[in-house]
Amino acid sequence: MATPREGYVLHSYGPDRYVKHAVASVHTLRRHDTERPVALFCPEHHRSLLERRGLEDHFDVLGDLPPEHQSITGFKHHLHRFKVFDRSLFVDADMVWCRAPDPLWQQFAAFPFTATGLQNADHFFGGPKGIGVVMDVLLGRRPRTLRRLGLTQLPRVQAGMIYAQEEARTREVGQVAADYLDRADETHFRSRLNEGRSEETCEWSLALAMSDLNLHVFPWLQGRNSPQLDYIDSLTDHDPDFREVSYRLYTNSFVYSLRGLPNARVRDALLGAAEYLPRMGEYMELTPYVLHFGWLHQKEPFRDFAERTWSRLSTERAKPRRVESKEDGPVSSG
Repeated sequence: MATPREGYVLHSYGPDRYVKHAVASVHTLRRHDTERPVALFCPEHHRSLLERRGLEDHFDVLGDLPPEHQSITGFKHHLHRFKVFDRSLFVDADMVWCRAPDPLWQQFAAFPFTATGLQNADHFFGGPKGIGVVMDVLLGRRPRTLRRLGLTQLPRVQAGMIYAQEEARTREVGQVAADYLDRADETHFRSRLNEGRSEETCEWSLALAMSDLNLHVFPWLQGRNSPQLDYIDSLTDHDPDFREVSYRLYTNSFVYSLRGLPNARVRDALLGAAEYLPRMGEYMELTPYVLHFGWLHQKEPFRDFAERTWSRLSTERAKPRRVESKEDGPVSSG
């Protein structure tokens, strides 16, 4: 019996820079996995740009992303529509691949559907990101939400990496998540639109759906086996092209949670202070499978890398490299 086909699925929409991100991400993926196919779903103007630059062959499948799916929830609540491989790994485009992912695929194969995350979400997940979270805790808004929805657990889903194997279960997760999003006024969750974001999040609704359907959340933080880690400039050493990457992962979950502080001086001071406390300052140096540029204040290095990669690859396609002929000297490879 043939092994089910495995492949990666990305999507892009909006300004042209996002399809450039997809190309840069796949460029790093191909350093470590040259076998599994890659699909990209995008609108026509992204596809046209790829074709004009001769970069469409970075993707084995290039599909249309209809307008109704050109949003976070429009895509990730409907993954079954874009599951083009028997075993599909849906990944965001703002990711740099740093290691061969074969061990991840072996682990994901055990699940009909899973997403990376934590078994227990913190109080900031889907709630206020500032001091307002204290009122949520004091008023018991989170347990009240769970009781109202008939649930006993709220996991933390990080939707940048989602694995889908069973078609029916993938469809069911999306439908249940969409239903929970429609019931947002019955919950304590805050709309990202009220925080100045242009799009609604899919993560808390997916977390509720996975809790409802008793689905395993693939642990986000597993030490050296962590599927993805957030890029933080003060925790990551790398060359400009991310070929050599070393990451400092603090083993204490509270200390590691300080990575999200936008003020670098405050963040580094607190991390430095943690080293003087018993067990708090311990860390491991590792190379992650994936660096995810999810924090808004940490995206600039990836944007620069994506622009440079796009420019170089486009130039190479426009002007074929020259190769040396032993007999005749330099000749065009085209």
